[in-house]
Amino acid sequence: MYEHILVPTDGSEGTMQAIEHALELAGDESTVHVLSVVDQRVYLAAGGDQQDAVIQSLRDDAVDAVERCAEKCEGKASTTTAIRDGVPHRVILDYADEHGADVVVMGTHGRTGRDKLTSLGSVTERVIENAKRPVLVVHID
Repeated sequence: MYEHILVPTDGSEGTMQAIEHALELAGDESTVHVLSVVDQRVYLAAGGDQQDAVIQSLRDDAVDAVERCAEKCEGKASTTTAIRDGVPHRVILDYADEHGADVVVMGTHGRTGRDKLTSLGSVTERVIENAKRPVLVVHID
């Protein structure tokens, strides 16, 4: 069993599949860390007069995302939540280092080609390439 399990969430339904796998890895003494990253690239690209509204919307989505995951973990594992701003894969890796995550559990849609380029590449792929710890990738239906 793993002591510290990191589950990054973007608020998608697929994250719930990743949470299920994380809970399977959790023991009685485990903590599931649920992290949502407010992607600074999105709000920095917004016009100056829209930036505050975009930031607030992204933060509201992040709060909803971590709360949904924490609810899913209730009664099954100790949970801690966090919301950070930055470039998602970098923030995920930094958080994993800071909190001594034993494993990162995250989903992927398995996009390729144009779909992958449209979404600025795969956060999961970048985490896998740069992680210093195991990464369990859950294929999202």
